[in-house]
Amino acid sequence: MAIDCMIKTPSCMSSLKEELKEDQQRSLVFDASVLQHETNIPQQFIWPDNEKPNSKKSKDLDVPLIDLEGFLSGRSSSTNEASRLVEKQRAQRKAGESCGYASSFTGRFSSKLPWKETLSFRFSAEKNSPDIVKDYFENTMGKEFVRLGKVYQEYCNAMSRLSLGIMELLGLSLGVNRSHFKEFFEENNSIMRLNYYPRCQKPDLTLGTGPHCDPTSLTILHQDNVGGLEVFVDNEWRSIAPNSSAFVVNIGDTFMALSNGRYKSCLHRAVVNNKTPRKSLAFFLCPKKDKVVSPPNELVDENNPRVYPDFTWATFLEFTQKHYRADMNTLQAFSNWVEQKTSTT
Repeated sequence: MAIDCMIKTPSCMSSLKEELKEDQQRSLVFDASVLQHETNIPQQFIWPDNEKPNSKKSKDLDVPLIDLEGFLSGRSSSTNEASRLVEKQRAQRKAGESCGYASSFTGRFSSKLPWKETLSFRFSAEKNSPDIVKDYFENTMGKEFVRLGKVYQEYCNAMSRLSLGIMELLGLSLGVNRSHFKEFFEENNSIMRLNYYPRCQKPDLTLGTGPHCDPTSLTILHQDNVGGLEVFVDNEWRSIAPNSSAFVVNIGDTFMALSNGRYKSCLHRAVVNNKTPRKSLAFFLCPKKDKVVSPPNELVDENNPRVYPDFTWATFLEFTQKHYRADMNTLQAFSNWVEQKTSTT
């Protein structure tokens, strides 16, 4: 029956081709120890010509450093200066499961695969989850990883505290109550991600991470000295030089909605090279999942009407995991999806 169908029925032939394609996709494994030496990289990792990295090195972007020590210790002069610098940066800008190990997202996508491996895990600032990171490492990887879990638990605790301080600063820069955004994120349910970008023999054909805006609220990135992070500024890609004494802080889509579009999420990507692997740590600040993302009244008036519908982080996260691959248009696509669902119910 199967042979007869294959010979006589074109639709069956098409079905068999789809099954073969799915089998090939399932068998694809991102093995960095092998792929970093491969000169003919698999087609699934080759990006379209209009998205491939430039073979010439991108110009460095002159990113201002903001010293938060004075602000976090409460010195008023430092607070005013930090707030002014953050506002300056705002003006210059132009327009399934989320946790666990991911081998280049081969299970989710069939093309434009990122040249990287990741390990993601949840962090919670709620009082009933003081050891959520440590417990994840112990329960998922075994008791020999408890010590590593404790290290990342402390790191996430520190990133959460830093994020709340930054949220105070953002509130000041927007002219709302200083504690408004800090209180909104106090019981944050955030995501920690470890990124590994192996060497690639054809780095001009692929990307470590494709162009996208983070759907989360705030990203605090620590990168090693290799380099590879690029942001889209003034209609060109510019590189962010590594700085071992500083973090890179990005605004994400959720905070863009919280600020009613006053702050713009940052379009960025990661490129790879053929000489040295790259590692980075990314802490993605996210609100507690049942919190309603809605801008404060001070940011909405006749001249500044509502830009995005209310939503919860849980709904937005589900959208990016099940319905839409994060890119530069994620928030707008999500807003359209929410409004369409609302109009049909």
